[in-house]
Amino acid sequence: MDTYQRLCDLIDKYCEPDGSVRTDIDPVWLYRTSSPSLKVPTIYKPCLCLIVSGTKEVTLGHEVFCYQPGQLLAASVDLPIVGHVTKASSEIPYRSLSLDLDPQILSELVTSMNMDIATDDESTRGLFVEQTSAELVNAVLRVVELIEHPQEIPVMLPLLMREVHYRLLQTGKGALIARLAMGGSNMQRISTVLQVIKNNFEKPLRVEELARHVNMSPSSFHHHFKQVTAMSPLQYQKRLRLTAARQIMLAEMKDAASAAYAVGYESTSQFSREYARMFGAPPMRDVTSILTTSNAAMPTGI
Repeated sequence: MDTYQRLCDLIDKYCEPDGSVRTDIDPVWLYRTSSPSLKVPTIYKPCLCLIVSGTKEVTLGHEVFCYQPGQLLAASVDLPIVGHVTKASSEIPYRSLSLDLDPQILSELVTSMNMDIATDDESTRGLFVEQTSAELVNAVLRVVELIEHPQEIPVMLPLLMREVHYRLLQTGKGALIARLAMGGSNMQRISTVLQVIKNNFEKPLRVEELARHVNMSPSSFHHHFKQVTAMSPLQYQKRLRLTAARQIMLAEMKDAASAAYAVGYESTSQFSREYARMFGAPPMRDVTSILTTSNAAMPTGI
């Protein structure tokens, strides 16, 4: 059976009729929808995403990444993005999957592989689209097929995930992922800072302290941060805050003021202005619109 058809069958089986599923295989998400989606802000963790059918656009800052079957999208760091399924129908649904990437596996592989990695240590964008390979798709399929054989997961998953990481590093842009695993690289330093901001986004941001935290000058820090994320540290924090506030209002049914304070805003009017600027509508109107649209929400990494 064709590899993509087998993936379609598995996604249809576990996402019937439509929706998202975090499978019993911890790193794996499956997603299916029979119609285009709204533009959905979310936070990508380091992950590998494959579309099996349909098409999607992902926006990072002001950059738009389009991908479809035969291509992969990879995020090497935590990034606030806006995702939008652009092509899906009842006849040919949008089907996709994502696998979380493991920095430790990447580091071990980069150490053992003779990879041609640029030595200028110039940071690169933390998100990219690339043509996939038959070997990578086959490795991903073997991971997803473990859903059908849960007794094999403890033994086979570590081996198969290692192969997936290896096949990803062998793609044309695999060196961009490899840079993240290079100890002391500027890419790795920025990744460390992104984790700090992500874990403390509700607190005031002190850029100079973050730069000192990773032994970088403020000017070098700003340069590399923007190279990786396509935005400044303050813009990055703002997107994290607003995306988290939206999720709080949706998941916990809190009002705008409560969500604003929860993510670190002291002024609800400022929160409402910035929220409307990012999402195109004031908080409660936006949330009401989402709740009336069944396929609006999408999990991280798909």
